[in-house]
Parts: sequence; structure tokens; C-alpha cells
Amino acid sequence: MLTINAKLREVIGKKVKALREKGFIPAVVYGEGKPADSIELNLGEFQKVWKEAGESSIIELDMNGQKKNVLIKDVQIDPIKDTPIHVDLYSVRMDKLIEAMVPLNFIGEAPAVKNLGGVLVKVIYELEVEALPANLPSELEVNISKLATFEDRFLVSDLKFSEGVKVLANRQEIIALVEGPHAEEEEAPVEEPGLEKIEVVGEKGKEEKAEEGREKKEEA
Repeated sequence: MLTINAKLREVIGKKVKALREKGFIPAVVYGEGKPADSIELNLGEFQKVWKEAGESSIIELDMNGQKKNVLIKDVQIDPIKDTPIHVDLYSVRMDKLIEAMVPLNFIGEAPAVKNLGGVLVKVIYELEVEALPANLPSELEVNISKLATFEDRFLVSDLKFSEGVKVLANRQEIIALVEGPHAEEEEAPVEEPGLEKIEVVGEKGKEEKAEEGREKKEEA
């Protein structure tokens, strides 16, 4: 189990800006029916743990020797720097079932893409499962090599789950498929705007001039 160190945080509100400037991020840990604790984490350490654990693996939170098993529940990201600016941690009991979103990892190569020129369509990127904290998978593998034709579908029921893990989605829900190549539409010939009108006006002008010439001859 991965471990991350933390300490209780006294800085709150707008003052957390100074905390971030020192390489720390504000966080809260809650759960088990207890009040939330405001804590601070080392940014570099958290990013390393988050990358490896994701949001479906149990992490040991060490607060000055007081340890808790937690899940990373929510991470707020700075839209400019693309770095975490606040973290929510959820404290769990190891003997109680919990629900969590687990990411899907697409592996293999679809024959319908390789041999038929199709386009892989990923319908779902994560699934909600229920399990004891120790049994939560960090990811679920989707082997798309079974997609040999445009009619094939990879369903939730095609996933392999470890014992003690229950998927909460409809087992007939589609995870991935391959669409046929889209035929390029033939481009319609481009007509010069107003060209037809100009030609009609020109022909009409010729007719009017010819008529005027005939009238003058008759008058003469």
C-alpha cells in the first residue's frame, strides 16, 4: 500500500496561497461519520502517489504517526498550471463495502481497425464497482482484439472481474465498438454567385436592343 504523509493544517481561506507557494497543497480528509480534518500535503509527493494509485486504490495517510486508509476522492486542478490545488480524501473502513469509479485500460488491437480500416469508438472510460477496499482494482482491462467485424461489440459482461468485485453498470452496456470508414462526400461543383443572373440580363439586353433597331427601321 502506498503511503503519503500529512499534517494538520491551520492555514485556511485565502492564506492557502502562501502554502502553495511553499510546495504544499491544502486538503481535507473525511468519512466514517467523523468531522472533516483540514490537512496539508507535499505537492510533489502527492502527485507521485496520485499517478500510481489513481482514485480507486487505497492509500495509507500518515498524520504524525496516526494512520488512516483513504481514497483520493476529488482533485481540483489549476487550469493554467495544470497542477493540483486542493484534494479531498475519503477515509474508509477495510471491513465495509464501498463504491468507486475504476478507469478502463484499453489493450490489444482490433482486427476491424487493422484489416478493415474501421475506427475504434470508446463509449465508456470508467465503471462504478462495489468491493471491499482491499479488493478494489486500480483499473479494468478491455481487450479490443475481439472486435473483428463492424458488428462486434465489447460489453460490460466481457470484462473479467476479481472475486469480491461487483460491477454496478448494466452488463449489456457497450464499452467499445468499431465503425466502418466514412465515405468522403463528393463535392458539388461551385457556381459563380450571380453568374446565371448576369447572363440572363445580358441576353435580355441584346433582345431589347434588337427590338429598338427594328422599330427605328419601321419608322424610317
